[in-house]
Amino acid sequence: MTTMLTLPPREALPGEFMAERLVRFAHCDPAGIVFFPRYFEMLNGVVEDWWAHLGKPWTETVSQRRLGTPTAKLDTTFVAPSRLGDTLCFHLSVERIGRSSLDLRHRIVGADGQERVRFDQCLVATSLETHRSIPWPEDIRQAITRFKERS
Repeated sequence: MTTMLTLPPREALPGEFMAERLVRFAHCDPAGIVFFPRYFEMLNGVVEDWWAHLGKPWTETVSQRRLGTPTAKLDTTFVAPSRLGDTLCFHLSVERIGRSSLDLRHRIVGADGQERVRFDQCLVATSLETHRSIPWPEDIRQAITRFKERS
């Protein structure tokens, strides 16, 4: 049985990054609800926005520094459907930072406060030259740690 979670939809809690996304026609299947792969696209955009919020935009991180952050693991729980026109609030928090890994927790909540989807994501710092894991660069580790400590 899935537990329903009600969160304040438009407020980030301490130690959270929050971004809103409007459910558009392109996100929906013929039933008028979000087609599940579209959540992953929206999630990736929110993660990209979070990096910019940390002061480490992907234009710098990926293009200039050649640091990749591929998803190594993504556990997903679909709680309730989202429909065309819904505003979704993505709540991102840092669970753990390792030598080269980063565990993020995401909660997607509708404007009605009802949880829609839950993600537990593991990112890995990689060299885009070798495609092997590398330790987080110190400035990025510090930015993530500062963000996490706000909780």
